Amino acid sequence: MAKSGDPLLIKRYASRRLYNTETSDYVTLDDIAGFIREGREVQIIDLKSGDDLTRQYLLQIIAEHESRGESVLPIDVLTDLVRSYTSQAQSIVPQFLASSFEMLRQGQSTMMENIGSIPNPMAAQMAAIPGFEAMQAQQQAFLSAMMQGWGATAGGAAPEAE
Repeated sequence: MAKSGDPLLIKRYASRRLYNTETSDYVTLDDIAGFIREGREVQIIDLKSGDDLTRQYLLQIIAEHESRGESVLPIDVLTDLVRSYTSQAQSIVPQFLASSFEMLRQGQSTMMENIGSIPNPMAAQMAAIPGFEAMQAQQQAFLSAMMQGWGATAGGAAPEAE
């Protein structure tokens, strides 16, 4: 079992099958996307050459989601990304994107912390309603799941709700 700080190592065989070295089984791109949404770092290595294929497979996962209509990146952003490969912007675009997504993750974290600290003057009266606590727990679970999904599209896991 890998340490929590180590990336999950996926090996690509000559047959193009992807092998999870942690669980000793084959995985799909959807499985890898799921690991990433759960907050895992993933590294994909070609078994024969030792080349790091992580970037190639991450781009493939994004392309598949975009082609299925699960669009996160607007056309103008995709166009600007293509332009950045042929201009002086190439040197600053990766740093800008990394900083932007880090700010998004921090904003999500702050928002989740602040939601829990908002005082509710009706809390005592609401708690007396039968089934209210169960409904509140369900809403918190939904919000947490929604924020985790949102964080995953931003390139990282969102923090857990309290």
